[in-house]
Amino acid sequence: MTSTGPDLADRVHGGWLGRIAGNMLGKPVEQGEVWTRERIDRYLRGAGALPLTDYLPEPADPAETAVLRPEWRGCVRGRIHGSVRDDDVDYAILGLHLLETHGFGFSTEQVGDLWLLRLPYLQTFTAERAAYRNLANGLKPPLTATYDNPYQEWIGALIRADVHGWTRPGDPAGAAALARRDAVLSHTGNGVYGAMWAAALIAAAFTAPTVRDALDAALGVIPASSRLARTVRRVISLHETRLPWEETLATLAAETAGLGWIHTVPNAAVLSAGLLYGEGDFTRTIALTVRGGLDTDSNGATAGSVAGVRTGAEAIPARWKDPLQDTVRSAVFGFDGVRISALAERTVRLAASAPWPGRGWLPFRHGHDS
Repeated sequence: MTSTGPDLADRVHGGWLGRIAGNMLGKPVEQGEVWTRERIDRYLRGAGALPLTDYLPEPADPAETAVLRPEWRGCVRGRIHGSVRDDDVDYAILGLHLLETHGFGFSTEQVGDLWLLRLPYLQTFTAERAAYRNLANGLKPPLTATYDNPYQEWIGALIRADVHGWTRPGDPAGAAALARRDAVLSHTGNGVYGAMWAAALIAAAFTAPTVRDALDAALGVIPASSRLARTVRRVISLHETRLPWEETLATLAAETAGLGWIHTVPNAAVLSAGLLYGEGDFTRTIALTVRGGLDTDSNGATAGSVAGVRTGAEAIPARWKDPLQDTVRSAVFGFDGVRISALAERTVRLAASAPWPGRGWLPFRHGHDS
């Protein structure tokens, strides 16, 4: 099978659908200081929604609405009519536009130019807002990432990485190189490694026999001594001992305490656990990832992207796809209301034109997921 075959198109479409569905699932409870893992499960238990197999239900206790994200009404069961706007999806769209505009040889400066042209300042947050401000004040990369930016190792660059994985299927190193060039506009250290790791993970998901193999491939593109790599390996080792999911997350929460709920490292732990304990099932993967807490919409989006690539769009259950109505709301100028299927088709065209490593793309074989 070649890189332009229908199997690739279905998997790229699955990545887009998974990212958007996972983002929508986690959006109402996106505030890690308030919505702890325990509180999320209490919410679900009170609404009779455990195990979680669909979008979040409306709260059983009306008082809970005060602490949900204000977008919750467009994200819960029965109220979803297309996706709500969110930066986790905006950056995937912007990354696609970047590659269509400048190709795979884009520069970090061109990433910044596109932000200023296409992305409203008030729709950026933490490290991205600091970098945007620095760009507007005339600073150039890499100073845009380091000047007056206390968020350099937070999760923002990781959520921008998907398109680099979708367009380099089976090429984790190539995907990571693209993601690094994007990430250094706003991040350093584990913030950059997180983007490289996520891009490589998604690229590897196309061809790896198991999720564990994809995680191993992604670890191969970042420094083994980095805190990110050590944390992901820790999740893998605890999973191998058959420790229950809850105990694995409790262990990692203690070991990453103090980093904050938007830092790359603890979120990578929640994401890795969701992928491993999800056991190849799309619904279980995104549900466990969101129930893990912290940056729930970002983690749900990346988990959904990986799971969607592995599952393919056709096999994603209709309860996740149908409410999205093949429509995306976006703050990226010129893209509001775009079709998800159209974004996927454009991504496949880029993947087909990408410079390839020494071997051709081949799909993984079904029935061997972990």
